[in-house]
Amino acid sequence: METTAMTPEAAKLIGAGIAALPLAGAGVGLGLIFGNFLSGAFRNPSAAAANQQTLLLAFALTEFTGLLGFVVAMLILFVF
Repeated sequence: METTAMTPEAAKLIGAGIAALPLAGAGVGLGLIFGNFLSGAFRNPSAAAANQQTLLLAFALTEFTGLLGFVVAMLILFVF
């Protein structure tokens, strides 16, 4: 039985793929954030304006997580 070692190029591609997983989590997170906000806004429209700043903060933090994963994946692919 012959064993082969993983090449550094293959390891780099696998690492970049794993580093890109937060992009999927960001998509799911954004869907949950906006879906729950709209559900609450339709139930109580007068409270929607008070919760808008919290919505935008949650959006920014969730989007930052996805962008950070994307940047790390690109760094792994093109820098290292």
